[in-house]
Amino acid sequence: MNSAISRRVFLIGSAAGALNFRSRSASSASAPAFELVAREVDRSLVADPAVRSPTWLYNGSLPGPLLRAVKGQVVTVRFKNELSQPTSIHWHGIRLDNAMDGVPGLTQDPVQPGSSFEYRFQVPDAGTFWYHAHEQSWEQVARGLYGALIVDEEQVVLPPEQDISLVVDDWRLNSEGVLDTRSFGALSDWSHGGRMGNWLTVNGEPEKVFELQRGKWYRLRLINTCNARILALDPTRFRAQIIAYDGQTLAEPAEAPYAPLLLGPAQRMDLLFQAQDEFELEELSGPQPFPFVRFHVGGEANVATRRPEFVPADLPDPVLDDALQVRLEMAGGAMGKQVEMRYNGEVLEGEEVIEARQFWSFNGVANLAEAPLFTAQRGRSISLTIVNETAFPHAMHLHGHHFRVLSRSEASVDDGKPWRDTFLIGPSQTTHIAFVADNPGRWLLHCHMLEHAAAGMNTWFEVTA
Repeated sequence: MNSAISRRVFLIGSAAGALNFRSRSASSASAPAFELVAREVDRSLVADPAVRSPTWLYNGSLPGPLLRAVKGQVVTVRFKNELSQPTSIHWHGIRLDNAMDGVPGLTQDPVQPGSSFEYRFQVPDAGTFWYHAHEQSWEQVARGLYGALIVDEEQVVLPPEQDISLVVDDWRLNSEGVLDTRSFGALSDWSHGGRMGNWLTVNGEPEKVFELQRGKWYRLRLINTCNARILALDPTRFRAQIIAYDGQTLAEPAEAPYAPLLLGPAQRMDLLFQAQDEFELEELSGPQPFPFVRFHVGGEANVATRRPEFVPADLPDPVLDDALQVRLEMAGGAMGKQVEMRYNGEVLEGEEVIEARQFWSFNGVANLAEAPLFTAQRGRSISLTIVNETAFPHAMHLHGHHFRVLSRSEASVDDGKPWRDTFLIGPSQTTHIAFVADNPGRWLLHCHMLEHAAAGMNTWFEVTA
């Protein structure tokens, strides 16, 4: 095995770096416009620059350029597809106009090779978001088509050097340290836990180091871009508090409700801490802690530094007494409950399941049904109960909206029931969420273990005006 990766090959991931564009307040800055080009790039994922992998990147950068705007601004992104496959871009967590959501077959046609598409949308909430390919995403995201989208507060809370984004990804490398492309689409990944990598990067680098100033406050934005891996982290190890989940700021900074915290695929978490002593950010799901980011702290302590304050968004709370009651039963996969499964209107039996590559179902339907899971008039509260009758955890993502997790069977919920756009549901677990369907359009609800979504875990709902 290549010596550059042998020490880390059993580990869970790596991370990616980003370009930083910081705007002024929304009232004084022009509307930000960006250009993104998706293309194939041979790039090293390991310490040896001569070991190249066939990645697919935005603007040749891993991760893609860090796009930055201010709350309330209208963002324009001119996108060109130079890949050999159709693709699109989803703006994960943004409560945007439905036509700009980037979901082929539901909100737009995929952007064909050599073609372009202009995305234009308002960013209503300050927070940590991200963007990624949403066509054949099980391959395109795994090859590197993603980036961070940061929406700043109208008044600057922290200067850029105290606002750090960590885009975390795991890669499946072969023994030579090259991206294992032969395993894309493996049926074992699609029917089990999804594609797991053996190599971790942060901001595109295998070992990331940051230099901090003692006594200063820092915001750490964590973004899990892994196809299927759930990261286990413990902010208490460096006295950090949680200030946001999935781009939505908490009313007050909070201590970790349990340790280690689980950060599922597509989830984000913002941490606030005051730099005191050198520390490492560790991934804790393995038999031993694995440090994947190091923070060096220098300079004299500044005891006069005040803790910064953040203002949460004003989202409408659901009215449960008048909520539309919806139930979603998840079935299938290896070792899970098997039910009669319909795909494209036909019942799949025996070998047809393997031929269609559809292993999972929502309410007995694999992939997008012709009819929506539900239809609601704009402003209607939705009470959604999700029952996981499979043997695996899932990261359920709701497009166009944020919700509160009200209850979980055999588990507690976070204090204050913070707003989320993605939640983890364990095997044989039932989770109850609620939200106000206040964004008109056809919206996706799916598992963000990307192989699970490709293999059946997609549904949609409609909000009428």
